[in-house]
Amino acid sequence: MQPRDYFISALERRPFIGRVPHFELVFYLTMEAFGKVHPGHRNYGQWIQMEEKERNLHRDEIADIFIRTAERYEHSAIFMHPNPSSVEEDIQLIDRIRDRTGDRYFLMRHGDATFSVPDGTKMTEFVYRLYDEPEKVKAQAQEQVNQALERAEKLARHGGLDGFALCADYCFNSGPFLSPAQFGEFITPYLAQLIAGYRALGFYVIKHTDGNIMPILDQLLQAKPHALHSLDPQGGVDIAEIKRLCGDQVCLIGNVNCGLLDTGSDEEVIESVRYALSHGMPGGGYIFSTSNCIYTGMRLTRYELMLDIWRREGNYLYSPISSQ
Repeated sequence: MQPRDYFISALERRPFIGRVPHFELVFYLTMEAFGKVHPGHRNYGQWIQMEEKERNLHRDEIADIFIRTAERYEHSAIFMHPNPSSVEEDIQLIDRIRDRTGDRYFLMRHGDATFSVPDGTKMTEFVYRLYDEPEKVKAQAQEQVNQALERAEKLARHGGLDGFALCADYCFNSGPFLSPAQFGEFITPYLAQLIAGYRALGFYVIKHTDGNIMPILDQLLQAKPHALHSLDPQGGVDIAEIKRLCGDQVCLIGNVNCGLLDTGSDEEVIESVRYALSHGMPGGGYIFSTSNCIYTGMRLTRYELMLDIWRREGNYLYSPISSQ
């Protein structure tokens, strides 16, 4: 089996023998690891000035960074971040990675079209719109879903992409940015429609959101993603409780505490890794990762410590289903 096969087995909650799959939504420490600027940190203005020959060199280097990251840190999946972002650049990057690695890695792209927590400059405006023009907000939500599915159809026709990670954040550490009732009116119907559309096209779907998802967990499950990420412990989300509540319904991805990776002790990091593994692994349907991503400013040695524990202790020696 290839890493991609293990990743899909976990998404489908099928048993296997071997190491728990691992990936990160973003690995930003490419300068420290490879001496290369992460694609997301590059200047779009430079792209506008490039000749096509230069753009191809840029595309090749982006593919190389993602492949080297997956190889060095044993990722089973690559979450692609082309820069600039477009369907055409998605296809360019898919082809480059597939040409070099075949079906070794699960390839995914950002594909959320639902409303997320607005930034501070738009929060008040958004709240007013919910009350003053709810039908216009819903029409906008529908149009965003329609456009996302149109893009997905183009990618499905081309082939090579395995799925989407839906990265609209819905929650603060204290809870969702909308009440559960409002969430059910303005988010859940469109999230469910989006996921159903992606599934119909043959894609896998991972729903990501940081923060405390517990008040809307039932609605996230109703939308039927293949997996939930990142099960944020800083938002009070306990992977043991999530496993008990819905581990038989959805694959769980997470939830090593990013805050501890950044500012905690080595012992606290090790404890967080072991907690995630010990509660995520039983019964299968689990993918190992942090509770967010490997972000700029985190010490690479901390990520490597996390992986050391995973390599030693994140292994199914027999079918996880029979271990329940």
